[in-house]
Amino acid sequence: MDGLNKGLRKIEIAMRWDPSPAGQPSTDLDLVAATYLSDDPHGDPAYVVHFDSRSPDGTIYLNRDSQDGQGFGYDEVMTLELDRLDVRYARVVVGVVIQQRPSERTFVSVINPGLRIREGYTVLAEDDFGSVLGATATTVAEFVRDGSGPWEFRPGLHGFEGDPVEFTRTMGAAHRP
Repeated sequence: MDGLNKGLRKIEIAMRWDPSPAGQPSTDLDLVAATYLSDDPHGDPAYVVHFDSRSPDGTIYLNRDSQDGQGFGYDEVMTLELDRLDVRYARVVVGVVIQQRPSERTFVSVINPGLRIREGYTVLAEDDFGSVLGATATTVAEFVRDGSGPWEFRPGLHGFEGDPVEFTRTMGAAHRP
């Protein structure tokens, strides 16, 4: 039956957190996704999708963006249409960045964070960022494929301490096989 496996197709990555207490600056988390070409799957990203962009072909986009965690349910949602992504892309890495205004923040200061990754109604992963409390950003998922084969999901959080701009440049190089 493996010949009938189409792999992962359309993925939803959703994140939630509670607003900062009254009188404190708001907490702003952002989902980011970076794509990598088949000929350099661990090099520089071909492009990065974040709060004010989308993929050139419309296959990766932010459905919901929150700057403060206010609202019900998931505050920030990104969709990856892997089944439509061009064959020249072999890898997509997704991360979460904490905006560092007006002061540096890590996940330990984010109130009630949560992450859910699913395809349709099937939950692939859930997390509370407890393993990366000292980080300012973290990768949360990696999707890979060989050639035009099916996409595979590799879960796991890998924290990053430093500038968010540096994170988006290096997020795919951090965990080479």
